[in-house]
Amino acid sequence: MKKSKTLPYLLILPSFIIMVVFVVYPIIVTFFYSLRKMKLTAPKDTAFIGFSNYIVTLKSFDFWYSLQNSIMIMIVVVIICVVFGLLFASILNFESRLKNILMAIAVIPWALPPVVNGILWKWIFYPGYGFFNKILYNLNLIDEPIQYLSNRYSLMLIIGIVIAWRNIPFCSIVLLSAMRAIPDVVYDAASIDGANKFQMFTRVTLPLLMPALGIILTFTSISAINVFDEVVSISGYSNLGKTILLEDYMITFSFLDFGRGSALTYLIMIVAGILGMLYIRAMSRKIDYI
Repeated sequence: MKKSKTLPYLLILPSFIIMVVFVVYPIIVTFFYSLRKMKLTAPKDTAFIGFSNYIVTLKSFDFWYSLQNSIMIMIVVVIICVVFGLLFASILNFESRLKNILMAIAVIPWALPPVVNGILWKWIFYPGYGFFNKILYNLNLIDEPIQYLSNRYSLMLIIGIVIAWRNIPFCSIVLLSAMRAIPDVVYDAASIDGANKFQMFTRVTLPLLMPALGIILTFTSISAINVFDEVVSISGYSNLGKTILLEDYMITFSFLDFGRGSALTYLIMIVAGILGMLYIRAMSRKIDYI
């Protein structure tokens, strides 16, 4: 009996149509918008202007300011996620009766919506009566509340902590899976050679976790670049905490400049696309354990 050659194509046709309608078509339309002068406040004043929107965007102070904020957030997120992801994965890797309970607790930040995370941490670092200021005040470490959300760098640090707190569970699970995939024979060989626990971790475990760390680096970088909900929840639409995605939102939906907004969207998409390619390469990398 001959197998149907059309059945596989029919099965993937719905997914193909969804990808074309909701992914490919918007990408193409956005690119054409980015090449035009298009403001909804002047609907009749539209014209093809080529790459002028890209040039104006790249020369804009607001673009570079928001890009610097996004980079600062990304650095904080990557460092915290790698360090605490390794720490929690190592703890969960030990056999314990509380392992399942600890795993469930670790997933809670990942399960909460980003807006809820942002509001929760905003009250922790709230200047007047926030939880963190109360702790410092009760310990007699401060005499007056610290304005955490009024300084650009402390605000970026807090936003980075919030995003990292949400992504640490994912990082821990990825690293935990990679740790459990390492054969015991590798550690047995290292033990025979006289390696102690620290040497086993630095010279055996850590090198074999590099592909998983590559996944984490790219995933957390993309999350930091695309941050929006946490920024709005913590600092609103202020210029102080403006990120590149928030700048795109303001240009497109506040100033109704769809031309410049589309150009900035494409620039963000290019950055996210490069990080996504690195993510795919990290996932497809093979490991030789022996």
